[in-house]
Amino acid sequence: MPRVGDEVAVILYTSGTTGSPKGAMLTHDNLVHTCHNVGTVLGVGPDDVTLGTLPLFHSFGQTVALNSAVRVGACLTLIPRFDPTLVLERIERDRVTIFLGVPTMFHALLHSPDRQRFDTSSLRICVSGGASIPVEVLSAFEEQFGCVIREGYGLSETGAAGTFNPQGKRKPGSIGTALPGTEVSVLGRDGVALPAGEVGEIALRGYHVMKGYWNRDEATGEVLSDDGWLRTGDLGRVDREGYFYIVDRKKDMIIRGGYNVYPREIEEILYEHPAISAAAVLGIPDEAMGEEVGAAVVLKPGYELEPAEISTFVKQRVAGYKYPRQVWFLDQLPVGPTGKVLKRAIEIPAEVTC
Repeated sequence: MPRVGDEVAVILYTSGTTGSPKGAMLTHDNLVHTCHNVGTVLGVGPDDVTLGTLPLFHSFGQTVALNSAVRVGACLTLIPRFDPTLVLERIERDRVTIFLGVPTMFHALLHSPDRQRFDTSSLRICVSGGASIPVEVLSAFEEQFGCVIREGYGLSETGAAGTFNPQGKRKPGSIGTALPGTEVSVLGRDGVALPAGEVGEIALRGYHVMKGYWNRDEATGEVLSDDGWLRTGDLGRVDREGYFYIVDRKKDMIIRGGYNVYPREIEEILYEHPAISAAAVLGIPDEAMGEEVGAAVVLKPGYELEPAEISTFVKQRVAGYKYPRQVWFLDQLPVGPTGKVLKRAIEIPAEVTC
C-alpha cells in the first residue's frame, strides 16, 4: 500500500532516563532525511563495515547504525550486547571501519586490558552519541586507537539526529553544527533565542523532529510548539561559528544557594584525575543550601583515595560554590540498556545526606 512522507513509520520509545518512556512517532520523511544526512556526514559507502553495539529498538542503533547502512548497501555486523573484548575481536575479524557507541562504551574500550591484543587499524571513524563524552575520554581514546571520534546530537524525538561535527572542522567537546534541513536555537526562559555564549534550552525544528508522542497529547504539547520547535530539556550554548555545546540536562542542574551548578562541568574535571575511572555528579537535598553538590566516584583498580582528596582536587579548579562537598565510592555506575548512566538509580548513602 502506498505511503506518504508524513505518515508514521516507527514508534521509538525514549530511554526514560528522566521519567517514564514515551513513544516518539517518526514519519517516513524523518527516517529518509536522517539516513541521508547521517550517511552524508559520515561518508558511509558500500565498502564500509559498521559495528552495531546499540539495541535496534533505540533511535541511535536503529536510524544511525541500521538504516544508514542499509541505505547504501554497507555491511552491519552485530553483537548481542556490549562487551569490550568482543567489540575489539569483531573490529579485527570483520575489519570494521565505523564504530558507533555511547560514552561509557568508549571509556570501557579505552580501559580494556585486551585492547593491545587486537588489530583495530581498520577503524576510520568513531561516532559518539546518546550523551556528552568527556573531553578527557575522547582525547585519550583517539591517542590510543588512532581514530577520530565525531560527536553528534539527537534524541529519540529527532530520530537520533540534529547536529553533527562536520568533516572540515571538528571541535572536541562540541556536538557540532545543525544538519541540513534543521534549525537549532538556544532559548531563554521567555522562549526568545539567546546570543552566542549564553546558556539556555536547546530547541530544534525541521526534517528530523517527530510528529508527536503516541497517545500522549499532553506530553506532546509540553515539548512541541505549534510552529514546530521541539524543546529538548537540554541546556547548552552556541559559539559565534554556529557550533553547539551541551552544558547539561535541565533536570540535572543543581541549584546550590541560588547558584546554578552544571554536573557535566564537574564530571569533566573529575575525569581528569588519574585515579578516577568514572564519576557522576548529582544534587543532594540540603536544608541550608537547598541542594548540595555530590559526586559518586569509581576508582581505577589499585588506587585508593579519601573523599576529601577528591573534593580538594575539584575545588582547586572551579568557583567555590561548585565543588562536591559530598563524595562516595561505587564499584560501578548504574547504566541502562543503551549504556547511558542512570543517575536516578544512584543510591546516596545515608551518611552523606544532609
